[in-house]
Amino acid sequence: MTETQQASEQIELATGDFYYEDLGSGRYRSTIHAQGAWNAHEQHMAPPSGLLAHALELHEPREGLRIARISYEILGLIHAGECTVTTKTLRPGRTIELIQAELATKGRVVIRATAWRLAQSDTSSVAAVEDPRIPSREECQRWDGTTAWPGGYIRSLEMYQAPHHRSGNGTVWIRTPYPLIDGVPSPDWVRLMGLVDTANGIATRVPPGPGSWAFPNVDLQVHLYRQPSGEWLGIDNAVSFGTDGIGLTSSVLHDDDGPFGRAEQILTIRRT
Repeated sequence: MTETQQASEQIELATGDFYYEDLGSGRYRSTIHAQGAWNAHEQHMAPPSGLLAHALELHEPREGLRIARISYEILGLIHAGECTVTTKTLRPGRTIELIQAELATKGRVVIRATAWRLAQSDTSSVAAVEDPRIPSREECQRWDGTTAWPGGYIRSLEMYQAPHHRSGNGTVWIRTPYPLIDGVPSPDWVRLMGLVDTANGIATRVPPGPGSWAFPNVDLQVHLYRQPSGEWLGIDNAVSFGTDGIGLTSSVLHDDDGPFGRAEQILTIRRT
C-alpha cells in the first residue's frame, strides 16, 4: 500500500453535495468535492479559498467598506477532512483596514489569507475598465476538465471553453452547482472566490502527470476592482514558464457583466 493510499484511508470526509460541513466554532469538514488534483488525500486550493473569503466577509463587517484584495499564501499541504479557520484584524482603520484568516489542518496553518478592506464611494463619473470582455458561454463549447485533471473538485465543475483556447493561453467559464458550506448561504463574490484557483489548470503549457511536469502554485493573489455577482466565473489567462523552475499564471476574471478583477499565481515547476 502506498503512502498516498494510507493517508486517504485515514481521512474522515463529510458526505453530501456541498464542499464543507460546518462543525461549529470555526471548524469544518471537507467532502470529496473539495479533493485536489495533485494528491488524493489533499484539498484543492479553490474551495479553501472560498472558505477563507467567507470567513473574511464575516469578520467584524463594516458598512461602506468592501474587500478589494485577498492574498493567499499556501504554507503546506491542505489535508482533506477536518480543518479550522480563525480570523483577526491586523491593521484597523476608518477607511482602510487589513484583516487576516488562517486555515489549519492537522494542527498546522496551511493557508494564510490577508485582505485589504477599503471604503467605498461614488466614482461612477470616472469609472473605466481596460480589460476586454471574453466570449459569452453561448460562443463556447462544453469542456470536460477531468480529461486533463483528476480529483473530486474538478469533477464538481461545469465548464465551457472558448474557441481560441490553446496550451498556455485560454479562456473558460466555470460554475459549481454545490454550495460552499452546507446550510450556510454565501454571497456571490465569496462563492466565485472558491473557483478562482482553478485558473492554473485551464490552459496548461505541458500536460500534468507522471513522466511530465508538476507546476503547483504557492500563492494566489486576487484584486477586485468591482465586486462580482452571479454564479459563473470567466477566466481569461496566460501561463508563462521561466528557465529556472519558476512560472506565473496571470488571469483576468469575469462575471456576466464583464471583467471585475485579476488573479496571479506564482508556480514552482518540477519534473515528475
